[in-house]
This record gives sequence, C-alpha cells and structure tokens, in this order.
Amino acid sequence: MVLLAAAVCTKAGKAIVSRQFVEMTRTRVEGLLAAFPKLMNTGKQHTFVETESVRYVYQPLEKLYMVLITTKNSNILEDLETLRLFSRVIPEYCRVLEESEISEHCFDIIFAFDEIVALGYRENVNLAQIRTFTEMDSHEEKVFRAVRETQEREAKAEMKRKAKELQRARQDAERAGKKSPGFGGFGSSGMSSSISATIITDTIEPEKPKVAPAPVRPSGSSKALKLGVKGKEVDNFVDKLKSEGENIIASGAGRKASEASKVLQPPVNMESVHLRVEEKISLTCGRDGGLQNMEVLGMITLKVTDEKNGRISILINNNDKKGAQLQTHPHVDKKLFTTESLIGLKNQEKSFPLNTDLGVLKWRLQSTDESLIPLTINCWPSESGSGCDVNIEYELQDEGLELNDVVITIPLPSGVGAPVVGDLDGQYNHDSRKNILEWSLPVIDEKNKSGSLEFSMDGKPNDFFPIHVSFVSKRNFCDIQVAKVTYVEGGSPVKFSSETSFVVDKYEIL
Repeated sequence: MVLLAAAVCTKAGKAIVSRQFVEMTRTRVEGLLAAFPKLMNTGKQHTFVETESVRYVYQPLEKLYMVLITTKNSNILEDLETLRLFSRVIPEYCRVLEESEISEHCFDIIFAFDEIVALGYRENVNLAQIRTFTEMDSHEEKVFRAVRETQEREAKAEMKRKAKELQRARQDAERAGKKSPGFGGFGSSGMSSSISATIITDTIEPEKPKVAPAPVRPSGSSKALKLGVKGKEVDNFVDKLKSEGENIIASGAGRKASEASKVLQPPVNMESVHLRVEEKISLTCGRDGGLQNMEVLGMITLKVTDEKNGRISILINNNDKKGAQLQTHPHVDKKLFTTESLIGLKNQEKSFPLNTDLGVLKWRLQSTDESLIPLTINCWPSESGSGCDVNIEYELQDEGLELNDVVITIPLPSGVGAPVVGDLDGQYNHDSRKNILEWSLPVIDEKNKSGSLEFSMDGKPNDFFPIHVSFVSKRNFCDIQVAKVTYVEGGSPVKFSSETSFVVDKYEIL
C-alpha cells in the first residue's frame, strides 16, 4: 500500500486538513480533492472511487469526508482498515465534527496522522499507542519536578528560620554594646573585633541552607559569611531526602538522565556528513516461556551540513541474517540499492537536503522465534512456609551484543516490608514507594552473559509480574551498518561520522 495523502474535506471538496506522505504540490492536492465530489455516485454502496491515476477511499463524517488518496495498485482491504483508524483518530481531538473545530485542532490531527503513516506506508500502531505517542507524558519528569518543588519549599522555610536567628543574634549583640556582626570591622578595638568574630562564628557555623545572600558584593566581611554555604546546603538536602526515602527517586532520575545522554548525545567530532543508525525493540514474553511478539524497528538517518557534500552515495553493509525487511526513502534509487547496496538519489543531479535529518533507509523485524530474543529472563517464584522465594536468571543469547546500563525491574507486593536478598550478580535497589526491586547490571556481554538474583518476601507468585527490562547498546541488533560514503562524481571517499544506538521501547515478561 502506498498512501499519497490523507485529508478531511467538505462535501464540496474544500480541503480543511490535508497531510501528504509523498512529495506533492498544494495545487495537485487541491485539484484532486476538488474533483472528488464529482466522481462519487450516490446510488452505489461502496466507499471508494477510482480515476486513471489515483484511488479515493472515503468515509462520511457527518457533513465532512475523511478521504485517503492512494495509488491504484494498493491493497483495498488495507486501505479500508487504515481509513477506519484515521476516522477514529479525529473524534479524539474534536468534540464535534465541524469545519471550525477541525481547523482549531488541525496540528493535533496532523501529528496523529504522522503516527499512522510514514513515507506512504502504514505503521503497526493502534489508537491507544497513538494517544500515548502524541501526549509524550513522562512519569519520571513529574516525579523529578515534585521532588524539586519540595526541595525549594524546604529551602525557603529553612532560609526564613535562619534569617530570624541571625536577626536575633544581631539584636542581642547590640544590646550587649557590641558591634553588629553584619557591619563590624572598621575602627574597632582588638578586643571588640575578636568578640565580633566569635559571635559571627557561633551564629553562622550551623547555617547550612542559607541561600538568600548568594549574590554578594566583594566586601571582606560579607564574603566570610557566605563561604561554603552552597555545599553545606546541598549536603543538608541530601541528608533530609535520605531520611525521608527520597534519595531513591533522585538517583533514579539522575540515572535515567545519564542514560538518555549516553544514547542521544551526538559525538564531539561530528563531520559535515553524519549518519545515525538507530534501532528500538518491543518485546513481550510469557512467564512460562514462549515469545508472544518481538518487533525491531531500525532507521539510518543522514544529516549533511556542507553544500559541497550534498551529492553523495552511501554504501551499506547488510550482514543481517535474522530476516529484517528493508525499505528505502521514496527519493532513493531503489534499484541501485538492491543491486549494489548503495543509497543515492534517483536524480543524481540533485543534492541531499542541508541541515535536515533525513531517514534514508528503514527496516523492520517481527518474529516469534525464541532463538532471536537478545536477553532471556527466567523468573521462578515458589511459595514456601515463610512467604515466597524468587529466583531470577538472565542470559545473553546474542553474544555479538554488548548491553549497557541494564535494569531489570521486578514489582513487589505492597505492605509486606523489604525483600531479603541472597545471592546477587550486580547491584539492587529497593524502592519502597513504587514497590519495585531494581536489579542493575552495568554491562552484559559475552564475558558476563549470565547471572542470577535470589530474594525472599511475603507474597504470591503473581505478585512478581510483569517484569520490565531496559538497556542501551552501541551495537545494533540487525547488523546493518554504514561502510563508506563517496561522491557521485569520481567516487572519491567522503569523510563522515556515525553513531549507533539500540534501545528498548518495551521489554516485558508477563
């Protein structure tokens, strides 16, 4: 199926929202939609109509039409299924199906359309996934902000309390006939200076979270008051968070931020031709064995920042033996890629767009073959007289991979205390607020391909599922890499940089 455009139009053929998935001019889209109402035959029951060049697949939406414009050789059954999904998306954003309401939410609708179709081909998504992708909601961000706001409130309260203590200390010093600690220094006798210094030391020493006087002028006495305050303030907050159990959340957020930086941070020596090889995996396994579904989506993204390097060809090394299906960008010469594994534009006189991330090649691997699982997780909870003994094992099946920052998250029953951990490879962290046990392993590779964790606590076997796994890797799963980049004219090599990432979208054992 090749989908050219998706549009919401009036019964007269006026386009309200239109999203083109291949290169089409506005005039052509408006012309196709204007001709659409004239082609419909009211006496027929079907919801498609064809011309010499395109096929219209449509569905009435009260006073409007949801129209898909496809090529004539597309699969009509797939077109109708895609049309139903498009029609279900629109009421998610529009309370009433009227022109004004759709115009008001046009960008939300276009973003949802982009989740359904990419480069003219249907993505394997449902309505719930589209809603999740467009909301971009982050639980970790909410937790981090809540902790940050709590810290700020505590800092303000502590600052006010310490300010009052300082004020009382100054008043007591003035009543005793001594100089105020905030203004002493000039013209004082040796005795009064030493007494003032004693007062300053006794008053300021316990002052840890005082943050208000941070922007100080470079005067000697005021600098002495603020020296080292920031470090003490941070230590005080850490101690408070530890006493309240907040340190787990803060460390988790910090770890996730560091993981993101490892995956997303571009290399320092980024050349004018830069290629990103990115893969993400979605996997669901049963607790008793059996792979329910595994999908790996990959893409090679090209970014050219120098005009003289625009006319290039990219040689791809495809060493995949797992059965991934490859697809090139519509502007890429498919025949050239099939015969010579070269990615180049159909019109070799043109250049790749500048300063734009362009996905030139993507692939998809979907399988239920258990031998393809990169990291197997076996969980054996067994009931005993004192509760439940849980044994969890991992094994790296693909020894060519190196997985970093692996976190295996096991849910725990609430209200039964902390687990008693026995044998352990790696480290663990018990989050009592979320009722989870996080088993962390910095690296899993062929030298460290298996390990286990044992713990005991009250509960039933079902309490310890589903198990979630996350990791990052600098080696991709399907072994598709960029070999070299050359100029179209002459074939001389072009200096380029590249980065590879393999991350988890969903990895769970149900």
